[in-house]
Amino acid sequence: MKIVKTILSVLFGLMFINAGLDKFLHYMPVPPMEGEMLKVGMAFGTIKWLMPLVGAIEILGGLLFAIPKTRALGAIVIFPLMVGIMLHNAAYAPEGLPIAGAFFIINLWMIFDNWDKYKPMVS
Repeated sequence: MKIVKTILSVLFGLMFINAGLDKFLHYMPVPPMEGEMLKVGMAFGTIKWLMPLVGAIEILGGLLFAIPKTRALGAIVIFPLMVGIMLHNAAYAPEGLPIAGAFFIINLWMIFDNWDKYKPMVS
């Protein structure tokens, strides 16, 4: 089970590192947007600092998540982004929910797996 957790964590971390780098380097193709999705994309684009901030958090969180010693911190850093990804997919792109849901479950698994490390923060 430890090897599965390690493989999933590294892949999860790499996915977020890739997504974060794309926010800066724009190397992945963007599918055409229309309707409500286009409005949301344009609104996000008007806030010049938003996507670089999200990209930096994705890179940092992905790096932390991929490294076993810092995985607990990475899981917490990535969690708000995963909530946003899930809500975005639920509202605007439900066809992406299975993949987003799988990543959300991996994130939750790592949070629950490291639960004891979070107890000092809330006690």
